[in-house]
Amino acid sequence: MPSGYRWLNIAANYLGFGLAPAVSICLVYVLDRKTVFRRKIRTAMCCEIGYLIFLFCSIPYGMVFSVNADNIYSRGPHFYIYVIMYFGAILYLSVSTIVTAREYQNRSRLLIYPLILFVMAETIIQVALPELRVTWLCVTLLSVLYFIYCNEMWNQLDALTGLLNQNSYLKRTSGRRCNGGVLVVFDVDDFKQINDHYGHVQGDVCLAEIAECIKKVYANDGYCYRIGGDEFCVLLKNSAKEGKCRQEFLWCMEEKRRKITFLPTVSYGSASFSGEDIVEVKERADRDMYQYKNARKKRSNME
Repeated sequence: MPSGYRWLNIAANYLGFGLAPAVSICLVYVLDRKTVFRRKIRTAMCCEIGYLIFLFCSIPYGMVFSVNADNIYSRGPHFYIYVIMYFGAILYLSVSTIVTAREYQNRSRLLIYPLILFVMAETIIQVALPELRVTWLCVTLLSVLYFIYCNEMWNQLDALTGLLNQNSYLKRTSGRRCNGGVLVVFDVDDFKQINDHYGHVQGDVCLAEIAECIKKVYANDGYCYRIGGDEFCVLLKNSAKEGKCRQEFLWCMEEKRRKITFLPTVSYGSASFSGEDIVEVKERADRDMYQYKNARKKRSNME
């Protein structure tokens, strides 16, 4: 590049070194899908803004990088500041991705871990061999791959409750025949009355609160799904934990009901996997659930 375009070289390097960490922060915000900036994201953004200001002020002194009168780029004595910011942003993105994947029951670690290793390896190569200048190629690939990953994850979820959706349930259970584990089904009692008396908005609130209890209690030991309007189920991996989880779920619902007095009760049933088709297991779990529902109605009428 001719020496007359030295200013363009400086501007390009400033934007490259300054915005590379910002890409990871933006991806965290997109991954989080919250309309309100959380404190951690605000802190990360403040760090990025402070870094941009520092980088701009350091240009005349060549602390991070310099471009001489002949328009030749070179690293500065404090280039490590950029490396720290870049690695820190990648680490923040990696941890946030793993936490979000766990929160939304996304178990696609075979996709995310190689992606993280690829980014780290590329960054190390860039630091060791500065003449390659591949940072933004890596950032571009990172953005594309994260878009694919996030799109795949959100497509598996029910938008209202954050549980896995019916399509995820059908894909996972298609042709499933196994021994061990339990299918737990849930059905909201008299949900139509909630919609009729309090409106559909409050009905959605009830579904979201019930789903939160299901996910809080069962997600660590299985997969939680919303498979219909007011129907939920869990593929529980360890049958020995069913009784404990059921008690914790009832306790969680009671806690919710103290705050939301119109929150309906939930009937549940279960059936163990013993080598038969998932449809047969689901039918047995539904029969168990309806027996529970009818027994509770009889007790309520007697009272």
